[in-house]
Amino acid sequence: MTPLTETVLFVFSLVALGYLAGLTGYLKPASGEGISEFAVNVAMPLLLFQTMVKSDFHGVAPSSLWGAYFAAVAITWAAGHLVTTRLFGRDARAGIVGGVSSAYSNVVLLGAPFILGIFGASGFEVLSLLVSVHLPIMMMASIVLFEMFGRGSGETVHPLRVVKSFLRRLFINPLIIGILAGLAWRLTGAPLPDLVERLVDTLADTAGPVALFAMGLSLRRFGISGNIRPALALSVLKLFLMPALVLAFVWLLGLPPLTSKVAVVVAALPSGINSYLIAVQFNTGQALASNQMTLATASAVLTTSFWLTVVVHIFG
Repeated sequence: MTPLTETVLFVFSLVALGYLAGLTGYLKPASGEGISEFAVNVAMPLLLFQTMVKSDFHGVAPSSLWGAYFAAVAITWAAGHLVTTRLFGRDARAGIVGGVSSAYSNVVLLGAPFILGIFGASGFEVLSLLVSVHLPIMMMASIVLFEMFGRGSGETVHPLRVVKSFLRRLFINPLIIGILAGLAWRLTGAPLPDLVERLVDTLADTAGPVALFAMGLSLRRFGISGNIRPALALSVLKLFLMPALVLAFVWLLGLPPLTSKVAVVVAALPSGINSYLIAVQFNTGQALASNQMTLATASAVLTTSFWLTVVVHIFG
């Protein structure tokens, strides 16, 4: 077994262990919520803080990386919307859920530990640059679309309300706080006190395995229900169209090999819980989002291996 294959199996084995813990009743649903909250609100923000403080980011071109990745996001989102509304006859609000499910990679619970395991700290530096804008952009898009399509027919869209909602959600997001706090400390030029550094390192080191285990528990909670054909179609868009587009764009822009590999692999990740939460906000497409997230994650053990093989062959 190659080290690459072993790492992929290790990552998804942790997800499977979390799923089994929920399936057998070994851990209660409330335990899963607590573990997820620790991963997202404590461990992962500290990992991002640690990365912002210690990393140098040499050789990474943020603007080109963002352009390549989010161009693919926009195209895949539009494709998901059209598949949901035109091919399966769902309404516009369900189309938004379909678009989000097709284009919103699980960059936190799955992406962070996966990239760390495959590409190490240098790869996580690239991912951190992507996370720093991924959250605001996807959050803003979701809020704008919710204001446009999630309100009653007699209600109007208020731009000020959109901006206020976006800023409020952005600056209370623990991941954004971790990034901004790390950048602020970096600007001071001062080293972290030994005790603080030890605390940060210890908690940050738990982020990967805890996040993967928590993700498995969450999959058990959502599961599969109803018509799965739209979910299968959206999963194909997420796991094949989006990484293929990112691959084409990073190649055309001539991005560095490591940056290109990380971008393609992140694009190849399955959707996370955010697509389901947006469906809950719209009060439509919950089964669609849940089905798609579960099916894509189950398939990702094979599809991510495929895309890893592709990028290693192309970029070395």
